[in-house]
Amino acid sequence: MRKERESEWRSREQARRHRPKAHPIGLQVRCEWIHCSPRLRLRVTFEPGARTAWHTHPLGQTLLVTAGVGWTQREGGPVEEIRPGDVVWFAPGEKRWHGVTATTGMTHIAIQESLDGKVVEWMEQVSEEQYKGSIYKR
Repeated sequence: MRKERESEWRSREQARRHRPKAHPIGLQVRCEWIHCSPRLRLRVTFEPGARTAWHTHPLGQTLLVTAGVGWTQREGGPVEEIRPGDVVWFAPGEKRWHGVTATTGMTHIAIQESLDGKVVEWMEQVSEEQYKGSIYKR
């Protein structure tokens, strides 16, 4: 039991260290730890107007949308609208962002695993032009 708790603590600390240097745009994203071992599970809530930076996960990620309406965009692809009940899989290393419109919020459960202690690689912020352009491309 002690070994499991130490492993869970290490996983939680590793995830904290891999957060983006700059907060997601809007500063309105809340993460709540659900479970850390062996898969990291988070409940993530986006307030209206919030979005992540571009990022990848080394072993992929699954999103289970539980409330609200959100968007996700894979590099080079169209914006996809996601709603409660949707399950979205991202392949290992697939670059993308997710967030919400200026008027809606969303909550999802994010499930991912670490590879060599790394859960996520944060990249550049989604620019205002990309975000606003996404609205019109839909």
